[in-house]
Amino acid sequence: MRRSFFMLMLAVAMLPAEAQKGYVPSKENVAYRQQFQDNKLGVFIHWGIYSMLAEGEWAMLQKKIPYEEYSKLAGGFYPSKFNAEEWVAALKAGGAKYICITSRHHDGFSMFSTKSSDYNIMDATPFKRDVLKELADACHKRGMKLHFYYSLLDWGRPDYNPKGGGLAAKWTGQGQPDYNTYHQFMLSQLKELLSNYGEIGAIWFDGAWDKGKAFDWKFNELYTLIHSLQPGCLIINNHHWAALEGEDAQAFERDLPGQNTAGFSHDVQVSQLPLETCETMNTSWGYKITDNNYKSEKTLIQYLVKAAGNNANLLLNVGPRPDGTLPEIAVQCYGAMGKWLQQYGETIYGTRGGLVGQHKWGVTTQKANRLFVHILDLQDKALFLPLTGKKIRSAKVFIDKKPVKFVQQQEGILLLLEKQPNETDYVVELTF
Repeated sequence: MRRSFFMLMLAVAMLPAEAQKGYVPSKENVAYRQQFQDNKLGVFIHWGIYSMLAEGEWAMLQKKIPYEEYSKLAGGFYPSKFNAEEWVAALKAGGAKYICITSRHHDGFSMFSTKSSDYNIMDATPFKRDVLKELADACHKRGMKLHFYYSLLDWGRPDYNPKGGGLAAKWTGQGQPDYNTYHQFMLSQLKELLSNYGEIGAIWFDGAWDKGKAFDWKFNELYTLIHSLQPGCLIINNHHWAALEGEDAQAFERDLPGQNTAGFSHDVQVSQLPLETCETMNTSWGYKITDNNYKSEKTLIQYLVKAAGNNANLLLNVGPRPDGTLPEIAVQCYGAMGKWLQQYGETIYGTRGGLVGQHKWGVTTQKANRLFVHILDLQDKALFLPLTGKKIRSAKVFIDKKPVKFVQQQEGILLLLEKQPNETDYVVELTF
């Protein structure tokens, strides 16, 4: 047991050396970190040929479909109703400030034009349109930031998993399959993504948890390439570990920072980097025809508020259908959030986590000397806030500006409300 512990600690200690050692973010990068934090709401889009099976984005692995059969899906992929302009318009109306779309998921299929492999939407499908290029053009036109999700693992390539994996294609290259060729493949694709689609806000990596911390992912080369091609591009890596040197924001999957209800963030330290939590509207990332378990509009709005109160962005997912359309219920949910943000956006956009952390009753967000108290679940008409050393100048209901009575105490402030709040989010604005 002692030897196993020593080996584990050695592997963990070695990992940071594989990130971008000595990294200093550029002025452009620092500026976009600020904007990224201000944006607060992004849309995650999981879309690929797996949508044709309507079983989610893990269908290839979960159904144990070998590459030779799974790859044939590409020959029938024809999303005739895809309209990038309509997507961006609907999502912008939903209050989103940026979009993160899967350029290539774990099944290995590239949703963009690439010279690195013919297993892509231009060469392997009858559709022969670069949907990422069309989306990039629509985003740039409408002032929507675009991020690219990029998978570090690949179920179909034998050079990713040279010792097997069951589903991978047969090796046709020279010699034996080797991870180094896969690494070069990734470098080539990342160069294409950062050279052919205009300004990209972030590269969002996923899959490092597959081989774990001890594996040499050669992050230094990946991160250096990204920052050299687009210095302002953020690197976000959903590895479920503490942030590594060279990363520009920290991701949390299905959990708010500091929490571990989903089991992905055990003992993960919350960094000082910009934070982002990703979550699904229903229970699936990719399109799943039987998954109608959508969260209520109230739940989604309150989750956005909780994310902001925890100093994080919310990256809220939608899985488009194989015909290129967004599920109507998802568009409806985004619309409800956009309508709410038209009224309450001042308390979310551009804020940071407030002086009072999350409690059962809600959270706080803050801008300069304004503290927004988001009351989500209070079973009383009074609320005590432990604000020591702060003198409150005024308190009012945010939406109608009605004064709120309060009692200033040495230990904090007691808000005396006219009623027990029953709104989705009852916001009281305090001024110091």
